[in-house]
Amino acid sequence: MDLGLKDKVVVVTGAAGLKGSIGETIVQSLANEGAIPVIVCRNDRGYGYEKDLQERGIDAIFVKTDLSDPAQIEAAAKIIADKYGRVDALINNVGVNDGAGLDASIDAFMWSLKLNLVSFFAMTKYLLPYIKKAKGNILNIGSKVGLTGQGGTSGYAASKGGVLGLTREWAVDLIKDGIRSNAIIIAESWTPAYDAWIKTLENGEEKLKEIVKKIPLENRMTTPQEIADTCLFTISEKSSHTTGQFITIDGGYVHLDRSLLTE
Repeated sequence: MDLGLKDKVVVVTGAAGLKGSIGETIVQSLANEGAIPVIVCRNDRGYGYEKDLQERGIDAIFVKTDLSDPAQIEAAAKIIADKYGRVDALINNVGVNDGAGLDASIDAFMWSLKLNLVSFFAMTKYLLPYIKKAKGNILNIGSKVGLTGQGGTSGYAASKGGVLGLTREWAVDLIKDGIRSNAIIIAESWTPAYDAWIKTLENGEEKLKEIVKKIPLENRMTTPQEIADTCLFTISEKSSHTTGQFITIDGGYVHLDRSLLTE
């Protein structure tokens, strides 16, 4: 299906993760659709992704940015605006489940909010004139932790709950401008970060099997490509009358009846 994303300028935050991460997979999927991905991230890996995309003839850029710093976000927005003059879609993807729980310092909690929530507000705020110019849309990447909690990660949970609140607030605020605002909710997805976490556990393989067994649809984890595909469809004109929605991609992990999990 042609999603009509060719030559659309799409900003993706936190998109210079390892190959196979959600942000990087979104960027590659955008490139495959002929879109112009703009990578905003603090990791120097983004320079390599920029080079690879440009060698494919895509007018993509990497804007190195510490997304916990609103001043750097404002500067990044200016670079993007000066180069493209418009933003057809903003995908607020950055997120780190940093384990800032009740035993963490206030500074650690505040840093978690800055990266995982305030960055969404700041990037949207500074790019909004260019989103309006293009009559673009906003897509926030959320987590089931914002709905269910997890334990030991107050900062991340508060942030992801806030992301869902902002998603609906912006849908209301921007409806007069014809700008859509939606969120993707992710549960268990097999990313390089998830793989690294499993490898830190003494009984990692056993823990992984236990998690996978609890995912109702096909007893498997969601792939980053499945998430990217849904993101691209949601920002495209194929979803032109969808706004204020939380779209959960989790194989039924969060919402389906627990009786499905009996053996």
